[in-house]
Amino acid sequence: MNGAGAAARFAPQGALTMRTAPALLDEGRRRAGEGDLVVDFAAVTEADSAALALLLDWLRAARAAGHSLKLRNLPQGLASLAALYDLDAVLPREGEA
Repeated sequence: MNGAGAAARFAPQGALTMRTAPALLDEGRRRAGEGDLVVDFAAVTEADSAALALLLDWLRAARAAGHSLKLRNLPQGLASLAALYDLDAVLPREGEA
């Protein structure tokens, strides 16, 4: 659906927290199920553990559909949180194999 192997780009904006994450759950799942996806966090201003849970859900959805999901511009705070929970190795960053 994305054409010639190009991954689609999904760019959440603003806060990605317990308050806002549920509203993005279904959209991320849908996009992850449609084809390879790059989630770009450049416009995310705040992220908490709910953002991490969201990423893991989208990653499962992508894998279940046979697609890849890569992360771009992951905020340092979110990367630190992933490391704290020993999940940083399972979050595929763009440019990694």
